[in-house]
Amino acid sequence: MLCQSQERSLSLLPPLCDSHCRTKLNELTCSSQGFLPCHPSRAFQALSGSVLGVSIGRREADRTLLCSVPCSPNVCAVQKLIGTNRKYFTNCKQWYQRKICGKSTVISYECCPGYEKVPGEKGCPAALPLSNIYETLGVVGSATTQLYSDRSNLRPEIEGPGSFTIFAPSNEAWASLSAETLDSLVSNVNIELLNALRYHMVDKRVLTDDLKHGTTLSSMYQNLPIQIHHYPNGIVTVNCARLLKADHHATNGVVHVIDKVIATTTNTIQQIIETEDSLETLRTAVAASDLSSLLESEGQYTLLAPTNEAFEKIPRETLNRILGDPEALRDLLNHHILKSAMCAEAIIAGLTMETLEGTTLDVGCSGEELTLNGKPIIANKDVLATNGVVHFVNELLIPDSAKTVFELAQESEVSKSTDLFRQAGLSSHLTGSERVTLLAPVNNVFKDGLPVIDSNMRNLLLNHIVKDQLSSKYLYHGQKLQTLGDKELRVFVYRNNLCIENACIAAHDKRGRFGTLFSVDKMLTPPSGSVMDVLKADHRFSTLVAAIQSAGLTENLNRPGTFTVFAPTNEAFQAMPQGELNKLLGNAKELANILKFHVADEILVSGAVTALVRLKSMQGDKLEVSMKNNVIHINKEPVAESDIMATNGVIYAVNSVLQPQASRPQERGDEPADPALEIFKQASALSKVSQRNPRLAPVYSRILARMKENSGGF
Repeated sequence: MLCQSQERSLSLLPPLCDSHCRTKLNELTCSSQGFLPCHPSRAFQALSGSVLGVSIGRREADRTLLCSVPCSPNVCAVQKLIGTNRKYFTNCKQWYQRKICGKSTVISYECCPGYEKVPGEKGCPAALPLSNIYETLGVVGSATTQLYSDRSNLRPEIEGPGSFTIFAPSNEAWASLSAETLDSLVSNVNIELLNALRYHMVDKRVLTDDLKHGTTLSSMYQNLPIQIHHYPNGIVTVNCARLLKADHHATNGVVHVIDKVIATTTNTIQQIIETEDSLETLRTAVAASDLSSLLESEGQYTLLAPTNEAFEKIPRETLNRILGDPEALRDLLNHHILKSAMCAEAIIAGLTMETLEGTTLDVGCSGEELTLNGKPIIANKDVLATNGVVHFVNELLIPDSAKTVFELAQESEVSKSTDLFRQAGLSSHLTGSERVTLLAPVNNVFKDGLPVIDSNMRNLLLNHIVKDQLSSKYLYHGQKLQTLGDKELRVFVYRNNLCIENACIAAHDKRGRFGTLFSVDKMLTPPSGSVMDVLKADHRFSTLVAAIQSAGLTENLNRPGTFTVFAPTNEAFQAMPQGELNKLLGNAKELANILKFHVADEILVSGAVTALVRLKSMQGDKLEVSMKNNVIHINKEPVAESDIMATNGVIYAVNSVLQPQASRPQERGDEPADPALEIFKQASALSKVSQRNPRLAPVYSRILARMKENSGGF
């Protein structure tokens, strides 16, 4: 007999040896019956915190073997779900999971099928003599099936000669039937009970090695089919009933114990939809989408059938839109159809399954409940069809491909952007059939609150909507995108990021029915004017603009190109020692050299900066751009403002003048040389603020006085 308790199974374990060996779990081998026998050359497995009830620790024990003297023969492992009566006669893959549907398990040991313990002997050395199927039913824990075989007059057949396989429901399986169902079986001169039992039988020997995934066996009741599924995790189901104990040999066949009483299956998935009142809306949708032929064809599918209640939960406007759009409706329904049959008993942990729509669903379980994408929304499971299995779900699973851009945004980390676009009156672009791509800043961008909607903000938001439905995987460096605000945006592809202007894509894009959603890490700044135009328009750079003009670099920074300019502010020039400043501004060649050191001939936005990025300046030396504490640094100097976008580049404001390594001032003077007069004249015209600065005012005064002496004023 098999051991039925941990107390008894303790006697199967020989005394532990003094030394322990540690062997990887995957070095174990599993028997073809789905058991893990303890061969003489193997040691007992320490899993789930116990070996035959002896606690030895958890995490480390999960991955090692606890060695003993040579293992006892014919002992098999049983994984029991704590707090339930459910057992799994475990293979290696399931062992490694350690939990089943989130619940912990404990490992005990029993005699392998066909063996029993002998007093005073280790393990289960005694091989039991084979008996007929009827007697074997009592040995393997299916006494109720044995009783009903007697009552239905099946006993003579399964005691007599022949070669049969019976999938015998366990005692618990019979007890779980409703009183009404059980009464209908055992009444009516027992003919219904006989038919039910014969439906559990096949007129040949079938071992687990023969139970291939997706095959059917002809039962002994009118040759009606029995569906077999053998899943990668080792679980075998028979009409979605889990095989508990396999391959119990008898003189006239084989007994497999299963966890349910199985019923005949004659309807296709389509016929189940047509006969179930709770699937009336689904029935209408399937007819409109022309999926009926698929659901009544041969094959093995899983239909996650949304009930009428599921359709009623979504807004009427959304439902009408999808029902009125054949492509969106087809995507919706295909998103509810898995490519293979998946019985509930085969799910012991989370797994990802592909739908006919081409997307995936996370199928899992929590205790006794199945989950979809982490939610326990399956109302009725394992309704078997001839071409698969149906699970009823009470929530509609709407794929991205059937949603508007607005719906995609509402359900993601850009919900605040959704409010902003709605307040700006731009919802119509995101809810209709217009092909667009929305560049939506993530919620964290608005942690201090949403900006006020005015005409400028509305125009800026229009430039976050691109004309065309894009996919990020097809974007390329230098690509130009047109916005609804009539601006042209550039795509930048970096090693670590994909950016559109200064905004980088923060998450994978979501592709809807007509539009695509890109989540971006900041509000986008469309470029406006060349580098020189931007510098001239900002009073902070008046001295720099004058210096650029004096050095003859204006044309370079106005032409089309890809510049990154680290622009010293007026404050940066003011911070230089007076003598060094005078010398620099008085030497046009040296000035041009210094200014070129502030310009790289490629565009680098802040989103592309990780630990360190090196750029080659137009002067020839390297510039080192780094990120520290979320602040961009150039040659270890902090940047005052990043990502000032221009049509031919990007500008960073810096409060220091960068010096090439080889360019150090050798002389200092109190006044700038004469060539500096023109620079200060230009800067004076650009910014009266600079003249009022106490650092530069004396220099301006002396220069202007000399200019008046030489030219009589200007």
